[in-house]
Amino acid sequence: MTNAVWPPAVDDSDPPMSQLAGDEPVATVDTPRVTELVRELLIALGENPDREGLVDTPARVAAWWRDFLCPAPLSAPTCFTETRASDQLVVVGGMSVWSLCEHHMLPMNLEVHVGYVANGTVLGLSKFGRIAQRYAGRLQVQERFTHQLADEVSSAIASEDVAVAVRGVHLCMSMRGVRMETARTSTLQAVGRFKTDPVLSQQFLTLIAGQRGAA
Repeated sequence: MTNAVWPPAVDDSDPPMSQLAGDEPVATVDTPRVTELVRELLIALGENPDREGLVDTPARVAAWWRDFLCPAPLSAPTCFTETRASDQLVVVGGMSVWSLCEHHMLPMNLEVHVGYVANGTVLGLSKFGRIAQRYAGRLQVQERFTHQLADEVSSAIASEDVAVAVRGVHLCMSMRGVRMETARTSTLQAVGRFKTDPVLSQQFLTLIAGQRGAA
């Protein structure tokens, strides 16, 4: 994971109030029932779930679904007072999380970059990864994930000056359908000054391009 800071263009206007991030309830997984269903699926696929190599597969798959869809609760975000960071552009990038496409229940890998304008406080760096993992650990679409991540960070820093860029590799496109292995999907959610200030927006895009190039 990489991070960078850059003083943005000066803007004396008052930032708009932050909106609280919305969220869906965390899934409750019936692990024994999922185990039964995976066993039935193996039979429907022409497999023998009692053969060597598959005996414990239903339980393993059910345990994975439980762990993936029931992430640990997100603790309160840690912010630090740092007056020297006032009005700085902070970009945290190089984060990679796995999620599941809700249309085909196939994995998608999401490369995440988050930028915000510090206003006398900074958000603990590890929180960005934890927030991303929380919203990735469910049946998702990339567009919604990008919006949710921006809302959550905005709520944590009490400011709307937030931008989130996500680039995804979707197995539902790479290994099924058109089977285009090199296809990538990019989404960008820019709010506050990132939406109204073209210089600040370009600085964010330039920084994440540099981080991707250095990876």
